[in-house]
Amino acid sequence: MNDKTIDLRSDTVTKPTLAMRQAMAEAEVGDDVLGDDPTVKALERRTAELLGKDAAVFVPSGTMANQLAIRCNTEPGDEMLLDANAHIYWYEAGASAALSGVICRTLLGVRGIFSSADVRAALRPIDVHFPPTRLLSIENTHNRGGGSIWPLEEIQDVCSVARESGIRTHLDGARLWNASVATGIPESEYAKDFDSVSVCFSKGLGAPVGSALVGNTEFVESARRFRKQFGGGMRQAGIIASGALYALVHHRERLADDHENAKRLASGLREIPGIHVSSDTIDTNMVYFDVERRSAMQLTKLLKEMNVLVLSTGKHTIRAVTSLAVDVDDIFRTIDIVRNVSW
Repeated sequence: MNDKTIDLRSDTVTKPTLAMRQAMAEAEVGDDVLGDDPTVKALERRTAELLGKDAAVFVPSGTMANQLAIRCNTEPGDEMLLDANAHIYWYEAGASAALSGVICRTLLGVRGIFSSADVRAALRPIDVHFPPTRLLSIENTHNRGGGSIWPLEEIQDVCSVARESGIRTHLDGARLWNASVATGIPESEYAKDFDSVSVCFSKGLGAPVGSALVGNTEFVESARRFRKQFGGGMRQAGIIASGALYALVHHRERLADDHENAKRLASGLREIPGIHVSSDTIDTNMVYFDVERRSAMQLTKLLKEMNVLVLSTGKHTIRAVTSLAVDVDDIFRTIDIVRNVSW
């Protein structure tokens, strides 16, 4: 029996490579809160350049990046529009309400993607009884949508409606790197219609920690203030920023390997009786599949006993995510194990 654990729970399980660790060990550092860390500054400049924005601020997590965006773009009592399965709505511990006093109004998208008509239909008339709608947020790629990619034309359409209505726009681009690699569309093209964009370094890129929030100079200065208020100010952060900077240079293109592995996994799972892959299209590095003969928790437990780790996301639904933590052999081994234990 192969004792290696195949970890498909998330792309957040990635660990720094030896070369990344070396870069981190040698990083030049300073006090980032005082603006003295040269490596953080270099990372922020590079991230802003890639996304076509004026400036960026380095933060500990994707949740903080998103919540800073909400705080900077809204006031307490405002409303934001987002997909019903958005990460901000599902997985950020109610932070929009707790930290910014913002109401989430959800739209029913398809694989996380809604239309400009959906946005128009959600717009409220101006009335003292209603919260003002101040922010529209989309997620690209979309986690609970199965790693789905927003079509660029759809992004332009929904952002156009928002601009016409005086609504600011935010892109939760935690996995925007995946979208760009999969489509060949530069990150800056995806980002150009948004007032703010968050990106993550600790998922498929393989850095140990960190995200960034980008926007115009005034916006980012505001975000720095709220970062401090939220407890996200860091001191000699160049050590971790160096890992993220290394990842931007060396690990972006290899995301295509993860996408191919996800397609291999989905193809193999489709051939197993009682297993149904949730989507006909695997856009990036996520595979959601439904289990017919067992509950998702039962199958997840059996797979764990065979050293395959996945996450149950519903009564009969399981998520598997490919990353640099797994290789082609791991994918074929996973398919064989699922075939053997799914009955």
